[in-house]
Amino acid sequence: MSDESHMRAALALAARGLGNTWPNPAVGCILLAANGRVVGRGWTQPGGRPHAERRALDQAGAAARGATAYVTLEPCAHHGHTPPCAEGLIAAGVARVVTALTDPDPRVAGRGHAMLRAAGIAVTEGICGPEARALNAGFLKRVEQGLPFVTLKLATTLDGRIATAGGESRWITAGQARRAVHAMRLAHDAVMVGAGTALADDPDLTVRDMGAAHQPLRIVLDSHLRHSPDSRLGRSARAVPVWMVHGPEAAAAARAAWAATGAEVIEIATTTGGSIDLRMALSALAARGLTRIFCEGGGTLAAGLIRAGLVDELAHLSAGCLIGAEGLPSLAGLGLQALSEAPRLRLIGVEAVGPDVLTRWAI
Repeated sequence: MSDESHMRAALALAARGLGNTWPNPAVGCILLAANGRVVGRGWTQPGGRPHAERRALDQAGAAARGATAYVTLEPCAHHGHTPPCAEGLIAAGVARVVTALTDPDPRVAGRGHAMLRAAGIAVTEGICGPEARALNAGFLKRVEQGLPFVTLKLATTLDGRIATAGGESRWITAGQARRAVHAMRLAHDAVMVGAGTALADDPDLTVRDMGAAHQPLRIVLDSHLRHSPDSRLGRSARAVPVWMVHGPEAAAAARAAWAATGAEVIEIATTTGGSIDLRMALSALAARGLTRIFCEGGGTLAAGLIRAGLVDELAHLSAGCLIGAEGLPSLAGLGLQALSEAPRLRLIGVEAVGPDVLTRWAI
């Protein structure tokens, strides 16, 4: 098998960590002995440690000597909660290290590769780099731009409606699509909604019926903290973390009531229109360690994120039904004056999900 084949296998391992390694990246590692036998496999564990390399080395033991390590991101070179993985690979006696990406974290940024080469280990870089960058787009965006990667989910009828005129929306899509949404939640650090969705649906935003070992963080952008602390989110905040992002005008009593549920209450500046400044909010969430956020709307928040250029990927579930013009649209106004101003998206995936269709678009 080629270096590319082994690296793709390591990337498949890394994907298992998506959604539960933040603020660390999701990394995969495979150790291949000189005879072609895989002697160690590992991926970053929940909470970000142990790292993938450490897991693979512990599994391989003495068989790591003389092996080739395939790692989806440059091994770390700094002392943190654990010793550097570059040092671990050197001590284990691996003969060669193949990586997909250089780690942009200033504490690493080429130092891991240099450390390995200085120890006499052959290093090959850039194998399956584009695939690795796509997998860890959230970690990379947080380090390079100070923002999380945002996936916006829309579930609509064929004519772009999310509910009837009276607000009925359960269920536009079928059960298979809803299960797909739960799988997408699981691969993100957090699920985020606006105040309108929270008030209308009283959601719990958890992953259900999938045997999930962890739950994503839950975030509500609610400038005046109108959502009740006695809601599903408030009643479960100690079991699954809730972050309530609000503006400076939120009442002290509402802040205290939410804090009493165990939720974290985060103040963010508002715009002249009184809405939460979305760029500042996402920057604050990234500063707290979040790398991947799954936004489930509704239409006002979705449009705001698009207008601000803060959406990286759109996951659109389309159901084979029609509601008509009286139904509620999936997006609030984007303020366009001409067709040339409309965002143009790039199709990156199409999948039939039961009777519905999931399309994924890069923005």
